[in-house]
Amino acid sequence: MPADPPPDSPTCWHAWFDGAASPNPGRLGLGVVLQSPEGALTEVSTRGEGTGCSNEAELHALRTALEHAHAAGARRLVLTGDSDFAVRHGAGLDHTAVPRLAALIAQVQAWAARFEQLEWRWVPRHRNQVADRLSRQALGLPPKPAPHPGKRRTAQGHTGR
Repeated sequence: MPADPPPDSPTCWHAWFDGAASPNPGRLGLGVVLQSPEGALTEVSTRGEGTGCSNEAELHALRTALEHAHAAGARRLVLTGDSDFAVRHGAGLDHTAVPRLAALIAQVQAWAARFEQLEWRWVPRHRNQVADRLSRQALGLPPKPAPHPGKRRTAQGHTGR
């Protein structure tokens, strides 16, 4: 039996997702970026149904990414988000007793099961800026400012005498 191709193989799709709640809890904004193996990009910026907290927004965005990837024909997918909660729970590595979240997690896992191969990746927020911009755009919010690089520390040189 041949081994599965690696996640970054020529047949692999990539998706980035982010959710926003404004205020928190409040209206839901969902952002998804989908990249085909050939490099074609699709951006999705849409309002989520109802209201909820930021974790609900992230789970709705995750489900939306899976739905769009599957509809586009993806069967092998690298799925990336900056929500540790959504990535851990979607991958089945953690559980919650909160009924609203558990129901969303079940939906995410049902969509995830439709893929032949699925790799879950968490990234820091600054590495998920396009999906973040799309989730905020769905709510009519401006993009977050770019992260401040901070002051560079320089060594204080001195001579001892």
